[in-house]
Amino acid sequence: MSGSKQLRLGAFMRPVSIHTSAWRYPGSFPDANFNFAHLKRFAQKLEHGKFDAFFMADHLAVMNMPMAALKRSATVTSFDPLTLLPALAAVTDHIGLIATASTTYNEPYHVARKFASLDHISGGRAGWNLVTSANPQEAPNFGFDEHLAHGERYHRAREFFDVVTGLWDSWADDAFIRDVASGVYFEPSKMRALNHVGEHLKVRGPLNVARPVQGWPVIVQAGASDAGRQIAAETAEVVFSGVNNIEAGRELYGDLKRRMVAYGRNPDHLKVLPGAFIVVGDTVDEARAKKKHLDSLVHPDSGIATLSVRLGHDASKFDLDGPLPEIPESNASKSGQQKLVEMARRENMTVRELAQYVGGAFGTLEMIGTPKTIADQMEEWLTTEASDGFNVMFPYLPQGLDDVVDRVVPELQRRGLFRRDYEGATLRENLGLPRPANRFFADSKAAAE
Repeated sequence: MSGSKQLRLGAFMRPVSIHTSAWRYPGSFPDANFNFAHLKRFAQKLEHGKFDAFFMADHLAVMNMPMAALKRSATVTSFDPLTLLPALAAVTDHIGLIATASTTYNEPYHVARKFASLDHISGGRAGWNLVTSANPQEAPNFGFDEHLAHGERYHRAREFFDVVTGLWDSWADDAFIRDVASGVYFEPSKMRALNHVGEHLKVRGPLNVARPVQGWPVIVQAGASDAGRQIAAETAEVVFSGVNNIEAGRELYGDLKRRMVAYGRNPDHLKVLPGAFIVVGDTVDEARAKKKHLDSLVHPDSGIATLSVRLGHDASKFDLDGPLPEIPESNASKSGQQKLVEMARRENMTVRELAQYVGGAFGTLEMIGTPKTIADQMEEWLTTEASDGFNVMFPYLPQGLDDVVDRVVPELQRRGLFRRDYEGATLRENLGLPRPANRFFADSKAAAE
């Protein structure tokens, strides 16, 4: 490995492809989202390619879209991430396992307990993607008539983070002495009840799981609104961003790192990984032809419905062959809505064109070309401080995943931009992140860097 800056690569695996028509592409596994044998194969292939992490998004409701579109969606059924990832931990050895868990429709004790368990089961490979739930259809599944307001969701999320990490610190690292001769299992002075009473949450503790192998599972955040950036700067160690051009990437990267410094955090302790939808061909034209064929499989009903969800407004009522009208703010994802509006304005796209684009790859960053041209793009993003790597999205599986592992990764390794083997045993070690100190026990083996 060279001494230069190294790329970090995650794999966005729930859904296994964000493209609406991935399951219809020739050679694809139509049931890939809900077939453990396939998912095991994917995880092991990614580990063979030395990927940092297997990343699972999550949503707690069937998407709210017309049945004409919903019936075409392969994502209506998927495994619960925190059920699937422990199973994948048993059939892998090195790759990180990152799951999304909502701070809006979970309790902190549940989240702390499940991720601590995953970290122990995997030997220190767990990561928590902290989200606030932007989908209003989740509310009725948890006894609410409507979704919490955007600002309130983020206030709760910030307190939620403090509670979860406090629960992970319930035990000193050396609390469990397990002295068979004396019959003492743990040292009482090395257990701490949290006794948190806050604006949104009240949690006593302690957690009934030992401190995680990594101290805390790696903290991941995906929001790009101002509130999302703020919580990321305060708490996140990995940011999964949705920027789709390098200028926006540099702006977000610089803003997050500056905000971290203002909070007294080391900016090297945050890895910014934009989502990158990658299609590989022997030539650029071949790769574009693959993407064109994939997009041709998107039914118009799916495109309009997906656009409606992303904008937070019913796009079927717009003039499909006219420009995107002014879009009021909604209670959906603010950064996601803004990104689409800006792209439509910049590219002079009609509503119909935007719907087809979003119905395919959701308006994310695209890298479509040969292993060399894709590596060129990745290298430019890395060396010009637009990202620390990428969360790779595959166009179809298994071939799209195999193309990246077998063709793009070797090109990155040849350039000295990506590891040939894992650096350590834990996700933190492989990402170059410090193990957090225990806030309650100064004699803990962990030490903040």
